[in-house]
Amino acid sequence: MNIKRFILLTAVLVLVASCNSGDRGQLVGVKGKKWHPEKPYGMTLVPGGAFIMGKSDDDIAGVQDAPTKTATVRAFYMDETEITNSEYRQFVFAVRDSILRLNLAEMADLEGKTPGNGDIGEFAYLDANPEELNAYESYMQNTYGNEQRKINRDVELYFDTDDYPDELYAEVMDGMYLPLEESYNGQRTWDVKQFKFQYTYMDIEKAAKDRSLKRSEVIQQEEVEVYPDTTAWIRDFAYSYNEPMHNDYFWHDAYGNYPVVGVSWKQAQAFCQWRTIHHNGYQKSKGKQPVNKYRLPSEAEWEYAARGGLQGASYPWGGPYTKNDRGCFMANFKPLRGDYAADQALYTVEADAYDPNDFNLYNMAGNVSEWVHGSYDPGSYEYSSTINPNVNDPSNTRKVVRGGSWKDVAYYLQVSSRDYEYADSARSYIGFRTVQDYMGTEVTKNAATN
Repeated sequence: MNIKRFILLTAVLVLVASCNSGDRGQLVGVKGKKWHPEKPYGMTLVPGGAFIMGKSDDDIAGVQDAPTKTATVRAFYMDETEITNSEYRQFVFAVRDSILRLNLAEMADLEGKTPGNGDIGEFAYLDANPEELNAYESYMQNTYGNEQRKINRDVELYFDTDDYPDELYAEVMDGMYLPLEESYNGQRTWDVKQFKFQYTYMDIEKAAKDRSLKRSEVIQQEEVEVYPDTTAWIRDFAYSYNEPMHNDYFWHDAYGNYPVVGVSWKQAQAFCQWRTIHHNGYQKSKGKQPVNKYRLPSEAEWEYAARGGLQGASYPWGGPYTKNDRGCFMANFKPLRGDYAADQALYTVEADAYDPNDFNLYNMAGNVSEWVHGSYDPGSYEYSSTINPNVNDPSNTRKVVRGGSWKDVAYYLQVSSRDYEYADSARSYIGFRTVQDYMGTEVTKNAATN
């Protein structure tokens, strides 16, 4: 083929492609699926905007680590309440069941068991029957081997020993509980240290700061135990009888709508990752676009949301008082020099107790303090950006908590007060709530009020 015929053929192909594309030769852009912002269940939209962040000048001590500055944040969704015991149990049970299914599949594979006999073979890897895999799954299995094996999530797990299908199943399940000599009163107790959630993420900040790094060098892997530390109720208060809270608070349905506690900053991060995976798994099954990741709020986002659109207020309801005009306390904290019962609660209260602020967010002051995605540095307000400010140094294990809790005095309930705890610590008075970036037409509080 000579050069003239090649050029002519190329021109014809381009012309045909243009005629068949329907764009009439115009630049119309790639047509994707139409996007409709969808408010996640249990969340509220916090419109973006600017606010005065930090302590007032008359708080001489507080202004040292929270000086006043103007900050602007983008719109985001935020949980209306703190994450509850019931919601966190969904995460725990999902991880637990996945690990149980994986161990059962491994045992079935080791013993050469396959589905169809009503025994442990029902829990075999799905690739034990190649017809269960689609073309891509078969490719992944043939290319990467055992690392990509798919567990069977459709078959029901049995927890009652009377329902165990065979001895191999019993052996696997028995290995996930504490030994008999460590049990008491005939109760079988899970060995919670075996239930860990593994996830990977890309350290975008690290990649942006050092462009010489390979992609594989900024992919981070984490492994976190998922069960909350219920012993925090005992350790946090020496010479105090809190065994009922240790025994029942996370497990009993009576506390299902109460905020989860005993969760470290690392566990809160893991929960966010799982929630993102869980939601996008559903999106994928319905052929929908993935949603933005769930995450912990930045300090600025948390304070902006806590203020509820009120500029210069001390508390989410305004202030400067902790009582309303009827003499009732507005939050769950430690009032009157330690009269815990004065606000009608000794410990925590339901996550949706008391009145919400103007962004429809409950308990942004009191009940439990909340982890945020920020490292504590007394000087961070001085050097952080004024747009979406966020300071999170991976080497700094002191992570910020905000909002005050049921055991704190009123000062820590103020929306501008800062405190911290170490990332691997779990406390009976620290919980968390999550946020998700808003995608769609920009919504700002400033525009809405002008």
